Amino acid sequence: MKLLFDQNISFRVINKIKKIFPEARHVRQLALENFTDKDF
Repeated sequence: MKLLFDQNISFRVINKIKKIFPEARHVRQLALENFTDKDF
């Protein structure tokens, strides 16, 4: 399952759940932090 976390969630959370959800990503990792919710 792919999970995308926005900037309101700490990027440290991703490191903690990587074993359960290996495809989890933070918007910062994908250079999407400047996009609005409407852009998605």
